[in-house]
Amino acid sequence: MHRRKSKRWIASVTTVSTSPPPGLFTKDADTIARTLASKKVSPKGPVSGLRMLLYFINRAGKGLSVARRRELEKAKKLLSQRVARAKTSRKKS
Repeated sequence: MHRRKSKRWIASVTTVSTSPPPGLFTKDADTIARTLASKKVSPKGPVSGLRMLLYFINRAGKGLSVARRRELEKAKKLLSQRVARAKTSRKKS
């Protein structure tokens, strides 16, 4: 008999230099945004964290519940605002 592989392969995808802590994407939007914007997780800044979040959302696809997708979209909005603030503060200096 052949066993089918799980379609949820996103859990095993990480990069060598940066990866979010396990279980991060199951937390609330504020925690996700704050953690992904931190230098420990995203040494290149919040843009890198935003890319990680978008990657997760895109790869999870139909496997996300409506509530989880809503929370992740809220985190994406918060991170986008951080990126915009960082860009405007960089222009002023």
